[in-house]
Amino acid sequence: MIDIKFLRENPGIVKENMKKKFQEEKLGLVDEVLELDIKRRESITEGDELRAARNVLSKEVGQLMAKGLKEEAEAVKEKVTANANRLSELENIGRELDEKVTEIMMKIPNIIDDSVPIGRDDSENVEVEKFGEPIVPDYEIPYHIDIMKAFGGVDLDSSAKVSGNGFYYLIGDVARLHSALLSYARDFMIDRGFIYCIPPFMIRSDVVKGVMSFAEMDAMMYKIEGEDLYLIGTSEHSMIGKYIDSIVEEESLPHTLTSYSPCFRKEKGAHGIEERGVYRIHQFEKQEMIVLCMPEDSMDWYHKLWRNTVDFFRTLDIPVRTLECCSGDLADLKVKSVDVEAWSPRQKKYFEVGSCSNLGDAQARRLGIRRKGESGKGFVHTLNNTVVAPPRMLIAFLENNLKADGSVAIPEPLRPYMGMKTKIVPK
Repeated sequence: MIDIKFLRENPGIVKENMKKKFQEEKLGLVDEVLELDIKRRESITEGDELRAARNVLSKEVGQLMAKGLKEEAEAVKEKVTANANRLSELENIGRELDEKVTEIMMKIPNIIDDSVPIGRDDSENVEVEKFGEPIVPDYEIPYHIDIMKAFGGVDLDSSAKVSGNGFYYLIGDVARLHSALLSYARDFMIDRGFIYCIPPFMIRSDVVKGVMSFAEMDAMMYKIEGEDLYLIGTSEHSMIGKYIDSIVEEESLPHTLTSYSPCFRKEKGAHGIEERGVYRIHQFEKQEMIVLCMPEDSMDWYHKLWRNTVDFFRTLDIPVRTLECCSGDLADLKVKSVDVEAWSPRQKKYFEVGSCSNLGDAQARRLGIRRKGESGKGFVHTLNNTVVAPPRMLIAFLENNLKADGSVAIPEPLRPYMGMKTKIVPK
């Protein structure tokens, strides 16, 4: 959510930003919110004038009563009563206007960074850089589910009976590999100075509305029936929510946290074969990183965060690339975002394994996360990035470390989490 003062002073910039995001249908919201804002400020001004008048009238009543002029005092009291009734009416009007303004402001997209490429959707995202040499071996790389089945490592038939499509059982070495990747990611981020945290896996609706747009909420979140609770789609939700309605001391910034959680997503729509198996699923686990920082530091942190993910994947011999998200692919709260994609030797292309986002002060403004210090008062900036999200990441790991004999090599950094095994072999 952008600052109403900024919108008031720069309606043209806000509208141009909507056009860059190909959201022309929202242009009318700017004029609508400005009209409501004028009415809201007029009601505040009238209320202030009535309060000032009430004080004068109250003194006048006292003076008249002291002089024994009861009839005149009663007449003034009637004015005080009418004044109070109008104030009560204005307070109700003000609350209604506040709610309407907030509702509209939450639909207006955040101002994107000038460096964001302009494009309509993810097909126009821009490759930034590649890390590592993408290799296609001279032997066949099977479909990821077939690789897992060779190790007795996955059971989708049973999970379909128990939970439906989009769920899985991981078993044996594959399950151990899954846990090893998360444990290694945790320690990798701790070694980079991040504080480890396990957050709540359910959050209230006021937190949901604070961390994401309405469109994202409808497409992603599972609601707990009969409760004001949602299952998180990523630990970023509850990690940022941790700071709701708080004031952060400027000298304590930045706050750098890395969190583990299961994640739950609706993942609506039909998917091709490459997005089946354990690629696009309703339940997965993830190691995340979030940062709260000063506004002037947020772009530096943005680049540090995506670099952490790149470095993590390279320690596991997995080639990756970064892909700058274009304007039309950015969610409404994001200022700038980059996807990290891993190389698939089977598909001979890259696929998404994580996303890094700078949200400016949008989440902080919605959630009331303020800062104070030498520079004055204001809102913090928030950022988030995926370290690793298995079992999707397992696809990249298995394909890139699969050998001709069907075994999978375990890179050295992962071996302490795999009982010092150098490889796992098919059954």
